[in-house]
Amino acid sequence: MARNIFNQPPKDEHDAAPPSPARAKPAKLPGSVGGLRDSLREITANSIRDIDPAQIDMDGLRDRLILEDNSIGELAESIRKHGQQVPIMVRPSNQPDRYRIVYGRRRLAAIRKVGGPVKAIVRTLDDDASLIAQGQENNLRLDPSFIEKAMFIKEMQEAGYKPGVIQDALGLTRQGVSNHRVVIEQLPDQLIHIIGPAHGIGRRQWGDLAIFAEKANLVDIASRTIAELPEGTPSSEKFNAVYTACSSKEQSPVKSTGGSKTMVVKDENGSCVGTLSIDQKAVAVRVARKNNPEFSQWFEEHAEAVLKQLFDKWQNERGTGP
Repeated sequence: MARNIFNQPPKDEHDAAPPSPARAKPAKLPGSVGGLRDSLREITANSIRDIDPAQIDMDGLRDRLILEDNSIGELAESIRKHGQQVPIMVRPSNQPDRYRIVYGRRRLAAIRKVGGPVKAIVRTLDDDASLIAQGQENNLRLDPSFIEKAMFIKEMQEAGYKPGVIQDALGLTRQGVSNHRVVIEQLPDQLIHIIGPAHGIGRRQWGDLAIFAEKANLVDIASRTIAELPEGTPSSEKFNAVYTACSSKEQSPVKSTGGSKTMVVKDENGSCVGTLSIDQKAVAVRVARKNNPEFSQWFEEHAEAVLKQLFDKWQNERGTGP
């Protein structure tokens, strides 16, 4: 069960009566996300401060692969129009009048673009409690992808955090942490950064991609494949294109000296339709069922007829047709 490290002040600062010392109780540690949501709402009402963003250091482990992306500009524009609706959390630094970020890195980056103070909750937390707060708030608001959680787990373990703290930070069981770590250990960090967070791509799919790491240079394949995709292609589509390219290479192995090449075939929107692999022995078309299930079914039903039509067209162009 995930620990909740926040205090529990009254929900409404205008209506709630001052707490009586006789009624004061130790803060509970509810384990659900709902408990975290209530805690966030309650502490927000009573403890928000305006702080100069220049006083806040970007501290701690990164829990996402992408921070400075287009969404930062969109968030900045929203804050410019409507103000900052959700505070960040910081903790005091060892240096006077300085703070260390706990969570809210995107909001802080956006407000630095807008200018002016940032609304922040200030809490005195040790490293473990800060990490748990960061992980719980991130899970509650942003729904990090599988690979982002896996990378965060790897960083926490390498930083020396205890298993219980890591489980609490992400709301995972010991087995859940192990499932993430098994996959991340098989994948090059560079590959993950090339593909990105790939929301919607789960453990099984990343695990399937990791299998190819034993036989192919995934970083090289990913770099070549993604370079052919349109700028701004979502990272989940990048993953699918890389997986398709790896699958094609696995199914049609070729010698490096044979002048082979693999091309990603895309539709008018830039989405991957399939791959075309060419070497000295064959020309192979591959349509991944998981990427385009309906088209792959249609292709299976019509492939023979389509191939014959292409052959007939070739004969007619050569003047050898019937």
